[in-house]
Amino acid sequence: MNWKGVREPDLETHGKEFGSDSNCSGKPVEDFKQMYKVDLSADPKEVAAIEARRNREKERQSRFFNVQTRVMGVDIKALNSQVEERKLREATEQSKEAAYGTYQKQYDLVAQMLEKEQAERTRRLAKKLQKFREQKQQLKSSREFDLWNSSQLWMEFPACLGHSDPPYGPASLQCFAGEDLERTTYLKMWQEQFRDGLERQLQEQRQVRADEKCTDMLNDQLRLAMDMRATQMAKLEESCRVGMMSATANANKAQAAELAERQRREWQHEQEANFMEIQNQITSDLLTENPQVAQHPVAPHRVLPYCWKGMTPEQRAAIRKVQEVQYHEKEAQRQADQAQDAKWESQNFCLAQATMELEEQERELCAEFQRGLGSFNQQLDKEQKAQQNYLNSIIYTNQPTAQYYLQFNTSSR
Repeated sequence: MNWKGVREPDLETHGKEFGSDSNCSGKPVEDFKQMYKVDLSADPKEVAAIEARRNREKERQSRFFNVQTRVMGVDIKALNSQVEERKLREATEQSKEAAYGTYQKQYDLVAQMLEKEQAERTRRLAKKLQKFREQKQQLKSSREFDLWNSSQLWMEFPACLGHSDPPYGPASLQCFAGEDLERTTYLKMWQEQFRDGLERQLQEQRQVRADEKCTDMLNDQLRLAMDMRATQMAKLEESCRVGMMSATANANKAQAAELAERQRREWQHEQEANFMEIQNQITSDLLTENPQVAQHPVAPHRVLPYCWKGMTPEQRAAIRKVQEVQYHEKEAQRQADQAQDAKWESQNFCLAQATMELEEQERELCAEFQRGLGSFNQQLDKEQKAQQNYLNSIIYTNQPTAQYYLQFNTSSR
């Protein structure tokens, strides 16, 4: 018998295979939970979100499956209300756009009036400035006119003239360079010219102050006119706004009255339809307890679903009888399955015990074999050592020399 491939049995594996229904079967499950941490508590936020989704789904299902509130097809009333809301919204937007257009026209009119007034004011100021320049700032009345006048040389007298003498030449020694014979006249003329300049400046300053005063007065008048115009426009705008508000209120009242009237007619029509439906239900065979109404005219074994009022007592009794028979059959089958399971469990237990005994015998035989094999190996070792000692001490005592190998080679040749 070859024992090289024999290995020691795994008691834990066999215990799991054949002893899974024993008292220690819960320990591997606990070890698995501890190893992989599957018994940890879930996140509270995730649990709350799952619960909220579950509640919403239940609410949605209750709303869908509720016969009293469920609507099959198109909700005409809701569609009509949406159409009316859309029309009312469009009318409101149109009224707002009309009001914005009116305001825009008014603002454009005011802007045009202000632009015209500003242009007129600029034109008047330019006209007055041009008139002032033409009257008060002539070329001949300027101070520097005698400096750049082209005809000044033709109007001057010769420098060598005396007071009343005819002209003399340089040899007469009557006229010297740098001599001013009419200094007094020039001084008097310069003083008169200076006085005229001062008077002209004073007159210009008075004119400038008068123009500024007139300009301020015109500005005040223009500002007052603009304020009055703005007040008039504000009053007009307020009156337009009040008119628009009253028109919008009247339109809303008319729409509300029309909506109320339409709702009243719809309610009246609905009441009439409900009354007719109740009357039809009372007078028709739908609410009767006659089972013949639900019988199919062509196939007697079939019923009409829209007229069927339920099963008769005989049909219910037959169904209960069949259910009792099925229950007894199911109970008998369950008891047979339990007995079969008990037999299988006892057989598995017996097989497990037999397997454990065989494994114990196998271990004992393996141990005995190992002990016999060890003693046999020791005996062989002793015999091999004795043989080796015999060879070394008795047979191989004479060592060959070089002469022996030489003679051996010669003889072999």
